[in-house]
Amino acid sequence: MMAGEQRRTARAALGLPEERVMPHNLEVEAAVLGSLLLNNDAYGKCADILTPECFFEDLHRKIFEVTSALLAQGKTANAITLKSFLADVDLGGLTLGQYLFRLQSEAALPSQAREYAMILNDLHVRRQMISVAEDMLDVAYNAPPAATSKSLVYAAVDRLVNLRADPGEHSDFEAFDTASDRAVISAQEAYKAGGALVGLSTGLPRLDDALGGLQDTDLIILAGRPGMGKTALATNIAFNVGRMLKGKRNAGERTGVVGFNSLEMSSEQLTKRIISEQSGVPLWKVRRGFATEEEMERFILAQRELRGLPLEIDQTGELSIAALRLRAKALKKRKGLSLLIVDYLQLLKGSSRANDNRVQEVTEITTGLKALAKELEVPVIALSQLSRKVEERDDKRPMLADLRESGSIEQDADIVMFVYREEYYLRKMKAPPDGTEARLNYERAMQRACGIAEVIVGKNRHGPEASVVLGFDADVTKFLNEPWEREIEPLPERERKEKQKRFNPEVSAALGAIRSATSSQHAVNPSDWQRREDRRLKKSTRLVPVEIARSKFADDLGPGFTEKQIETKFSTAVLTLQREGIAYWTRGEAEGEWYVFMPELTG
Repeated sequence: MMAGEQRRTARAALGLPEERVMPHNLEVEAAVLGSLLLNNDAYGKCADILTPECFFEDLHRKIFEVTSALLAQGKTANAITLKSFLADVDLGGLTLGQYLFRLQSEAALPSQAREYAMILNDLHVRRQMISVAEDMLDVAYNAPPAATSKSLVYAAVDRLVNLRADPGEHSDFEAFDTASDRAVISAQEAYKAGGALVGLSTGLPRLDDALGGLQDTDLIILAGRPGMGKTALATNIAFNVGRMLKGKRNAGERTGVVGFNSLEMSSEQLTKRIISEQSGVPLWKVRRGFATEEEMERFILAQRELRGLPLEIDQTGELSIAALRLRAKALKKRKGLSLLIVDYLQLLKGSSRANDNRVQEVTEITTGLKALAKELEVPVIALSQLSRKVEERDDKRPMLADLRESGSIEQDADIVMFVYREEYYLRKMKAPPDGTEARLNYERAMQRACGIAEVIVGKNRHGPEASVVLGFDADVTKFLNEPWEREIEPLPERERKEKQKRFNPEVSAALGAIRSATSSQHAVNPSDWQRREDRRLKKSTRLVPVEIARSKFADDLGPGFTEKQIETKFSTAVLTLQREGIAYWTRGEAEGEWYVFMPELTG
């Protein structure tokens, strides 16, 4: 049976007439065209709504195409000028010229032009819907053997979402005064907060300091190699935001929920992580059934205390970006939405058109995620894989170039941050033999790395790049604002000199700048608050304001560098010193205040 016959059979089964006329309104088409020809200024009111396809009648479509082309060239479009570009036809006894003058005489008022254009667009969308529906019938009857019902549904959803149903909704220019009013309101809110976060808090103050909180409309990429803990950090943030929203609800405030699209893990696996984190019961014990009776009681009690957490989990796999948009919009309409998390980006699918080109597909996905953040007016956190090239380097700290499959990830994101745990790589190494100097160095490195996680902010549209040192409890997959307390042993003099020999000139310049600034009048001792916040500090530690150390670093570099280049080079150099256990960052008491210090240099 041919597709057309199948369609007719299906229509008959549904009780539909065999032939139906496509939705259209020739009178409205004529009124719009007449308005454009009579007053070319009306075109500006309709240009973002109308396309040639909005016209059902072929002649009307051609008239609109020529009118648009003439106006785009700055020429006049009317019944006289159009005659030169259209072939004469018999229109029921009327010549083309007569018909064009008739259109002008029956024109809609300029004030009605946009309203009539919207009617034409609605009719065009309805015709497209019919076309999609007919194609769906054909595909449903004649699906290829390899096609799954899920792939067919998502392909149909993609086509429906891409219908131009809301033309002009986001395309109007906004007056400076309107935008500036909102900017002042936002600035006043930040001023009233007295340095506190205006956006959502991650629940990790150190990370909030670096990011300034999670801001509405931002696309935040959280990337890392497998085993680094990116999903753990995402669930930690989801819980922390959810707990904050729950507290506001209990206080009578109206809030949204956290939406978590887990394309890889089930909702049960994610909730186990969160309950393990809050109960302190190791996740591996819960999974393998090794928890004691007391631990199970804690686990169940934590689950009861977490009831009512405004966290919604969607565990559907193989989602397309179009389907994700529909689900997120539905969730916001149903329950409100404060934060959206997608785990992870590479498991999303683009449209069927882009599936043959993975780079093009990822570009479509990241562009769609950024557009979704703006449309929903919430932060969107998307997790991302990194290229295997990271594993081939001696220094396995990730960088922007390691983002997998497309430069659009970096381009579309407002913030890109990487999770890195040196402990993970040290544990994969074969430990050197006991009693050797290599074994001593290995144990010292393990001591420094154990329970430590770095969140490297590689791109930040709202502030400088940074590296945030956090604690990480792998047993319960929980990130902590502070690493667990430990004593940092100063490197032996000989080992320190050996390391310094390997430093490039910029790292050596940073080391010299910190040493010089430590002995200057600008260096200070940490306060009690700082020592409570950062367990690496002692009373006698000398702290150097970052601005002072950076200034001395710039003097050593010499002229020819911009402030941004100096800031980036200095940050990169200090990160190298931090990895080697020679110098560290630490926060000050004031908002945005940072210091550098060397444990061996004290007052």
